Amino acid sequence: QVQLVESGGGLVQAGGSLRLSCAASVSIFSTNFMAWYRQSPGKQRELVARITRGGMTNYANSVKGRFTISRDNAKNTVYLQVNSLKPEDTAVYYCNIWPAASDTSWGQGTQVTVSS
Repeated sequence: QVQLVESGGGLVQAGGSLRLSCAASVSIFSTNFMAWYRQSPGKQRELVARITRGGMTNYANSVKGRFTISRDNAKNTVYLQVNSLKPEDTAVYYCNIWPAASDTSWGQGTQVTVSS
């Protein structure tokens, strides 16, 4: 059974930082790519960053230089360090495999709210 548990979100002021964590089941973490996504009200879910088992990373242009994705394969956990937060980063953040199929199961996500 696929299980994803995201945590670490919160309310921060613009310019602040958070560290998001995602604990995944072994079955899902064994895939090559893990990723963080986010969804704002009224918008489609978008890819924020992805990482291979070997540590190669890619980022959306909107977060490049501010966000850092990492993973601990021994703990089946993926992280997202988010720095220099902007109000437009406000969203629910999810982790999952990449690419995520239309019928992929999702966790509850973690809310990040950035005040100006």
